[in-house]
Amino acid sequence: MNPHACIIRTAGTNCDRELAYAFEMAGASTETVHLNAMIDRPEMINRVDLIGFPGGFSYGDDIAAGRILANRLRHQLLKPLQNAVKRHVPIIGICNGFQVLIKLGLLPNPVQACQVATLADNTCGRFIDRWVPLQVDPQSSCIWTAELDHFELPIAHGEGRFTAPENILDEFEQMGQVAIRYADSQSNPNGSQREIAGISDPSGLILGLMPHPERYTDPTHHPQWTRHEAEQLAQTPVGLRFFQNAVEYARIQRQS
Repeated sequence: MNPHACIIRTAGTNCDRELAYAFEMAGASTETVHLNAMIDRPEMINRVDLIGFPGGFSYGDDIAAGRILANRLRHQLLKPLQNAVKRHVPIIGICNGFQVLIKLGLLPNPVQACQVATLADNTCGRFIDRWVPLQVDPQSSCIWTAELDHFELPIAHGEGRFTAPENILDEFEQMGQVAIRYADSQSNPNGSQREIAGISDPSGLILGLMPHPERYTDPTHHPQWTRHEAEQLAQTPVGLRFFQNAVEYARIQRQS
């Protein structure tokens, strides 16, 4: 039986289908569950092998991006999610999902579950939607980015500027929790400190990132795909490899 991925959605979520498709392309079965149904039956989390928090505008970003969803999760589902981490369940939060994981506190440390960083307004003051060059930090132990190095992914956000106190950023660096950076300061689209595009928890199981790997699961998703050589088109798209890495990890966990 394939690993089972649960995608948690709510009002304003709009990237859940793409996330489900990415998991399915990587070999997982999927189930998209509304937050209210999950709150009614939190034991559902006990039977999943992977968890995804998709992008979008949960609750319209009415008080801050991801804040309302994070508060609901904290008061009603934090313990089941922490138990999932103890079971070695890979979790990904993309864009709005990243904002949620940060405000919930599952990132950077699911045990402490305290918010120590945030995703603030882009320094340019407007929504940005484009492809950006990225690189995996060589110190990262994140399972989602295993065997990846330099690549491109699309972004689409207005509040993507990763910021935290300098001592917290130093700790991320020392613990290998900086998973992905914008390739350099010139390609940093939102002013994130230290060019941070995504971080993981200390175990490398939980990944939060602003770029959208679920939007690059087929070679034709890249805006320049018609200019790519046949050999390049035959390669597994970078975004899909994120999910293949996690699904394979979950498969091994089920067998152990």
